[in-house]
Order: sequence, then structure tokens, then C-alpha cells
Amino acid sequence: MNLHRKGRAALVLALVAVVGMAFRVSWNALRDIAGAVGADETAAMLYPFVVDGLMALALIATLVLTGDARKFALRVLGTYTLASLVLNYVHGLVPELHSDRGVKVDWTRLADWDPANWALVLLATSLPVGSIYFGSDLVAKVLHHRPTSIATPIENAEESTETTMKRSTADLPESTPEPITATLVRLPGQDTVDHLKPAPVFKSIPQSGTLRPAPIERRTVPAESTRSRRATGRLPEVAKSTRPKRTPDQLLDEARKATADWPDAKVTAEGIRREVHTSPANARKLRDALLAERATATTG
Repeated sequence: MNLHRKGRAALVLALVAVVGMAFRVSWNALRDIAGAVGADETAAMLYPFVVDGLMALALIATLVLTGDARKFALRVLGTYTLASLVLNYVHGLVPELHSDRGVKVDWTRLADWDPANWALVLLATSLPVGSIYFGSDLVAKVLHHRPTSIATPIENAEESTETTMKRSTADLPESTPEPITATLVRLPGQDTVDHLKPAPVFKSIPQSGTLRPAPIERRTVPAESTRSRRATGRLPEVAKSTRPKRTPDQLLDEARKATADWPDAKVTAEGIRREVHTSPANARKLRDALLAERATATTG
């Protein structure tokens, strides 16, 4: 464990040394660029901290932040690294920017072509403003960052215990149904017959005590009667008479033929109804018609 910590500490120290030497190499170029765009001696001395210093800040932020905030820190780091590379490259191409020891660089052009010169001046002068904005944003993100908590061994042990309990609960055997019981049916004139009927299944209820289902009562069920019942209600169409419907003239003609040899006293509605097979109302009409015909025939 101590060897591992010493190795990490040595790696960090080596990184600090490399960054320090790289910062010193880039110092002259950035200082001379700042003097060329109009910075005084003090501002030119501080200019390298603006560019390379923000690069170091963005590098630290990438090690702390996560997710989208880390991507933003990486973009800032890449942008300022590219800007420092461009300014160092321009410093190497323009001999007028090189200064002797203790001699300040006079105001000069960064490129012979005007658009390129304007772009380089814009880049050099915008880096300090960008350092204020991006540096403040990165510091705010780092201060408001909440690292994700790592589960402790105790929490892991509780989770494993809970998982074991859940698995053991799922492996419990299912409750078996109650045995099939018999229901007694007593028929008249016969002995008692047992008809098997499955008893209802009772699910187990998790309680302190075990509940037993109440016993099933044996009761006598009366046998179904074999006596035929008389039909009630309207008869179906198929059970009705299939005789075609007769007109009043046909009924009267049949009644004449049936009562031709009857005396007047025997010509009654009931007798005509039975003989002609018609309704009581039609029978009364036929009786009146027949008696009227006989009376007319007698007077005539």
C-alpha cells in the first residue's frame, strides 16, 4: 500500500515538473506576443499565466468533474492549448518578435497579410477575456460538483442479505390443496349415496398462528321429482291447430249441415261450438243466425 502511494506521488511530481518546464519554454513566446499587441511590461509578464494558467485549471477540472461538465472542461483545455500552439508558432515565424535579454519588443505586426494579422491580434487579445469567463465557469462547476457516493461494505452486506432473503422467499413450496371431501345425497327409498365434490382451496395467510378452515357441514339434498309437470304459458306455433282459417260464410254453411235435423231447443251455442269446432263468440253468432233463418222459414 505504501509503495502504491509513493508511486502515485512520484507520478504527480513528475507531471508538475514537466508542466513547469513546458510553461517556462512557452513563457518567452507568449510574453513577446503580448508586447507586440500593445501590452506594457507588467501585462506582458502576466500574459503567460492567462493562457497556460487556464490550461492547468481546465486540466484539474477534467479530473474532478463528470458528465457534460467534464466535456466542457475538455473543450476549454483543447481550445486554449490550440491557441497557445498558434501563438508559439507565430513567434517562431516572425524574427521581429524575438527579444534579447532585458529588451522590450516594440509594437510590430504578427503577419504580413492583413487578414491574418487581424485574426492573430484578435486571438491574442481575446484570450484574457476568455480566461475570465471560462475560468469562473470551471471554478463554479467544481465547487457545485457533488461526487457520487460509493457504497460501503456494510451497505453491500445489507444488500446481499436482502437478496438472499428474497430468493429464499421465492423458493418456498406452494400450498397444497385440501383433500376432496364427500357430500351426502339422500334419495327417497334408497340408501345414502356419496357424491364426490372438491372442497375449496384455502390460500395460506402469513400470520402468527395457523388458521384451519371450518369443517364442511353434511346436509341432505332432496331428490328431484320424476312426476311430469303440466305445461304453462303460450303454446308454441307447432302445437297449434293446422286447420286453415274459415270465413263466416263457411262456418255458417257447416253449422247448417250439422244442425239440419236438430230441433230448435237443441240449437245452442255450446252444441254448435262442439260440432263446428269454433270459438264461443262465433258459436253464439251462428246460433242466432240459424234460429233467425228457422223463424223466417216458419213464418214464410
